[in-house]
Amino acid sequence: MNRYAALYLVTLLVIVPLDFLFLGVIAKDFFTSEVGNMLGEIRPVPAVLFYLLYVAGTVIFVSGGAGASWPSTLLYGALFGLFCYATFDFTALALLKHWSWKVAVVDVAWGAAVTAIASTAGLLVADWVGAKT
Repeated sequence: MNRYAALYLVTLLVIVPLDFLFLGVIAKDFFTSEVGNMLGEIRPVPAVLFYLLYVAGTVIFVSGGAGASWPSTLLYGALFGLFCYATFDFTALALLKHWSWKVAVVDVAWGAAVTAIASTAGLLVADWVGAKT
């Protein structure tokens, strides 16, 4: 399997279930209580597009380089997640009356953590698959 394909697929297969677990179970009550009146039904097309593009960005900017190691991927994954989620959350704070600092802090922290975890898992599996071929 191509290294980039392995990076992409594993990163995607880690981030999606973790995000669904966090948003749909762990933090569901928190987000519902904080911004519940803004929540609607999940629209699949934008959700799928987000994950496909976000994971592509993660591979391009975090784990895809030839010199990527698990410590650098963990660090740069966390930073990439922080910057991307902060872009959304700070824009929401600026524009949406029911978005709060509490929601932004939780969401940005989650984005940093889940991106660090998913990108590092992707790298470790891609390196393992690459070593076996």
